[in-house]
Amino acid sequence: MSPRLRSALSAVLIVLACLLVPFGALAAWAAYGLTDTGRYVTTMAPLAADPAVREAVADTVGDGILRQVDRRTDVRPVRASVDPFVHDAVRSFTETQAFRLAWDTGNRVTHDAVLRALRGGDGAGDATEAGAVTIDFAPVAAEVKQQLTRDHVPLAARIPVEHRAVTLLPAGEVSHLRRGYHVLEVAGFWLPVSAVAFAVAGIALAVRRRRAVTATALGTALGGALLALALAVGRDLTLSGLPADIPHPAAGAVYDALTATLRTAAWLLLTLGATVALATWLTRRRRGTPLLPAAYGATRSGTGTYGGTGAAGQPGRVPGTGGTAAGPEPYTGAGGRTRTE
Repeated sequence: MSPRLRSALSAVLIVLACLLVPFGALAAWAAYGLTDTGRYVTTMAPLAADPAVREAVADTVGDGILRQVDRRTDVRPVRASVDPFVHDAVRSFTETQAFRLAWDTGNRVTHDAVLRALRGGDGAGDATEAGAVTIDFAPVAAEVKQQLTRDHVPLAARIPVEHRAVTLLPAGEVSHLRRGYHVLEVAGFWLPVSAVAFAVAGIALAVRRRRAVTATALGTALGGALLALALAVGRDLTLSGLPADIPHPAAGAVYDALTATLRTAAWLLLTLGATVALATWLTRRRRGTPLLPAAYGATRSGTGTYGGTGAAGQPGRVPGTGGTAAGPEPYTGAGGRTRTE
């Protein structure tokens, strides 16, 4: 294979590898980070102590309880007196260990239901082949009702707690998301593997491998920077596209928690690529430093040559001089005698 063809193939492979770096990291994060129920629950657990999330939960659950009160004509007249107690009770409940346990349990049940629906398994919550994925948050409302009763809130024991299904995935989206999930499982494995394979092949084919390593490292760093930028832009777009009734601080906290691993991977790619590129450049500069002082020292001592010999065995010429570097130079002294030194 000619050097020009090798260089062209090497460049193509390295470019493909660098392009696959951010997409491979994103696919691997989605396929192996978001689809693991235990890892998902562990990621979401700290949000139970986030003030924005607790306030959003208190408002959502409190409004749900009051809506149930409005449907009961026998307790509707006392809604105005119960309203502040309900929200205060729910807000107080979010600071207890029982809420953290309910938070983890709710996240586990929700994630497991969605995941089984996407994988097409049997018994995926309330999901069928064409049905929606739903979940019931009645146990949380029951805990709040018990706390209101213990606090002796008027008519708290008569607050209805009904099993009301909350739709997680609409019926029309389950089949489309299921196909996308299967594609994501394949891409999450093969995209990172392909990126590594293309990079190794591109470096192996390169005529100047040190330069190929530098280009691959710089491309990896650029891919990590683009991934970090995409996460920041995606956060702004996600929050701006939410309905007005969804609190943005809580949604931002959830987004940051879910993408924490991906942000770490982006900065690792950026740091690793920049470090390898800098190390390669420094070692190249160090090895490419000419040893001119030593050569001239050998010339002046008359014990060595600089530049080797010519085609016919003639001594090489010292760059920048008109003579050779091999052997002593003759001169004529007093009395016409020729001497050397």
